Amino acid sequence: MAAELHVALVAADREVWSGEATLVVARTTSGDIGVMPGHQPLLGVLESGPVTIRTSEGGTVVAAVHGGFISFADDKLSLLAEVAELSEEIDVQRAERARERAKSEENTSAERRADVRLRAVTTGR
Repeated sequence: MAAELHVALVAADREVWSGEATLVVARTTSGDIGVMPGHQPLLGVLESGPVTIRTSEGGTVVAAVHGGFISFADDKLSLLAEVAELSEEIDVQRAERARERAKSEENTSAERRADVRLRAVTTGR
């Protein structure tokens, strides 16, 4: 059996995903990071971006994450996000409308959030 790590992706309002994985890739303030079983302990700040989880069953879970923290120790990875959505939960048309509205209002943070949602959908489907 391949080495595994337990992953919990939690948003402020709910547990988004939990399970066993072989690899998790997330964006931090220091850049993108890949975490595999046996990784050195870490604590970091999450940037808005997609999180990709390679499950132990060979599947892939992708989520759009907006802010939060990442913590890893003893093969347990916690992603604590302000906002997180699984790619299959994202309404593409709503995200595209939000991006266009943010562009017209010159709201760069809202535009970035919409872009992250759309990237997660593209990556996850």
